[in-house]
Amino acid sequence: MSEFIDYLKELFSELGPVQARKMFGGYGLYLDGVMFGLIDDDTLYLKTDESTVQDFEARGLVPFEYNKGGKIIKMSYYLAPDEVLEVPDDATVWGRRSYEVALRAKHSSK
Repeated sequence: MSEFIDYLKELFSELGPVQARKMFGGYGLYLDGVMFGLIDDDTLYLKTDESTVQDFEARGLVPFEYNKGGKIIKMSYYLAPDEVLEVPDDATVWGRRSYEVALRAKHSSK
């Protein structure tokens, strides 16, 4: 794993024991088995839903997207604000919100 991933695990450690798992050429950030962050090319994206996406869009942050068979697929993970990577207290707040979003999504899909 990269230094960036090690840094993120430490940055989000206030949430609990964060793990990174390899997936599709990137990594997922997990807490208690629930994915709340996505890492692609040393770029962090955080899980969003209708209750949080406006906070990302208001800052001009964009969703993670990829090309699947010539079609652009946008995911519910948005680029993390700069302050998340720079201020540990902000990382905890944004990480907790993304984790709560991921928990709601997990429970609603059952």
